[in-house]
Amino acid sequence: MKKTGIIANLLLWSCLLVAQEAEKRVQLTLQDAILLAQMQSVDAAVALNELKTAYWEYRTHKADQLPEVTFTGSLPSYYQRFNKYQQPDGSYTFVRDNSMGLFGELSVTQNIALTGGQISLNSSLDFTRQLGGGAYNEYMSVPVGLTLKQPLFGVNNQKWKRKIEPVRYQEAKAAYIESVEMVTLYTIDYFFTLLRARESLRNAQQNLENADKLYDIAVARREIGHISETELMRLQQAALQAKANRTDAQSAWNAAMFQLRAFLGLSEQEMIEPLLPETAPAVHIEYQKVLEKAQENNKLAKRILRQHLEADYAVAAAKGNQRNISLFASIGYTGKDKMMADAYRGLTDNQILEVGVSVPLLDWGKRKGKVKVAESNREVVLSRTRQQQMNFNQDIYLLVENFNNQATQLEIAAQVDVLAEKRYNTSIETFLIGQINILDLNDAQNSKDNARLNHIQELYAYWSYYYNLRSVTLYDFLNDRSLDADFEEIILH
Repeated sequence: MKKTGIIANLLLWSCLLVAQEAEKRVQLTLQDAILLAQMQSVDAAVALNELKTAYWEYRTHKADQLPEVTFTGSLPSYYQRFNKYQQPDGSYTFVRDNSMGLFGELSVTQNIALTGGQISLNSSLDFTRQLGGGAYNEYMSVPVGLTLKQPLFGVNNQKWKRKIEPVRYQEAKAAYIESVEMVTLYTIDYFFTLLRARESLRNAQQNLENADKLYDIAVARREIGHISETELMRLQQAALQAKANRTDAQSAWNAAMFQLRAFLGLSEQEMIEPLLPETAPAVHIEYQKVLEKAQENNKLAKRILRQHLEADYAVAAAKGNQRNISLFASIGYTGKDKMMADAYRGLTDNQILEVGVSVPLLDWGKRKGKVKVAESNREVVLSRTRQQQMNFNQDIYLLVENFNNQATQLEIAAQVDVLAEKRYNTSIETFLIGQINILDLNDAQNSKDNARLNHIQELYAYWSYYYNLRSVTLYDFLNDRSLDADFEEIILH
């Protein structure tokens, strides 16, 4: 799954396409099809974009923990208007405002993860020019100011985000790898569908040729009285049925070809020649190891942890909202003068201290009710996730059992396939010398066709079970390693 390996394999695949461009026929192994699907399928592209979304959301969370530098300014502002003004005797009048100004402020803001507060350091300069007959300039400076905003009893959002967001991103990464494995499972399904369709077409073509040949022989044998008219008509009927079966098999093969080709992103000019996997590796997988790897790597385990954290956060937020006390403090220096340089001399203190309180005295139990709702929701989440975990463990157990049994089923199916082929060939020879009838011959043919398709079906089941195990554990049991990816390279490539 490493990017370099994928690129190298893609180059090999490109060379293969160039070499076979003249005939437009592409021989494809199961592993080739899987690799191509992971690179070119629409499902793989969707999985990648979902990973990118999660990645940038996580990057945004990490950026919230870093200082933010901001410049704010008005360059310039101009006023020619009347403003409301309160005179010393308490009455109001309107005065003429005819001025131009410039303002600039540079601030550095940092969230405090430990307390959930925010601290900022700022410096600003405000310039005003009074226009009109007695025009003059005036400057006000704040060389340095320090501001603190701190909730005293509310929930610490930064603390909870630092717990939840890394788990959410780990869940997204596991979901991406699992989505890639799901692409593999779709590929296996389409690949073996095409294999079965091809074998059905080959069987139908072979059966048609044999039926035509047997009918021609039967016509000659009927002329000399070696077979009855009824047997001749049965052979003619078998030949017609074989022709109809060949037509149906051709249609099924065309549909399977189109489906796999579209999924792999190939053009309609390419004709895929799927190569049947000859062997399946003999490997026995222990349930406890599968369960351990699933708990370690699967997105479900990370999703359950995230849901527990989010439920705890909702309870903490509801409790924190029962009383809201916040602190706002600002200290620094300020200066004012008609010359800019003098505005930075003779500085005076500039201090603000404010404590805001919001404590419900009578809310008829509304906030307490919200706490109870959050706690009830948390219990629901815990119950659901326990059930999900139990179902997940059961599914893994059944999957392991099916996989371990499948090797035996595959071996039996391969032996039956060989025997059925031999029996069919012997039955044809025996029929030609008149020692068996057409019913026995048809039975041998059906057994041969069914054994071949069953062999392919058992191969499909073997690889499907194996890659299902990979998708739930994100672990490659054949190579004994975890499935991983260079996410930074994949996302930023």
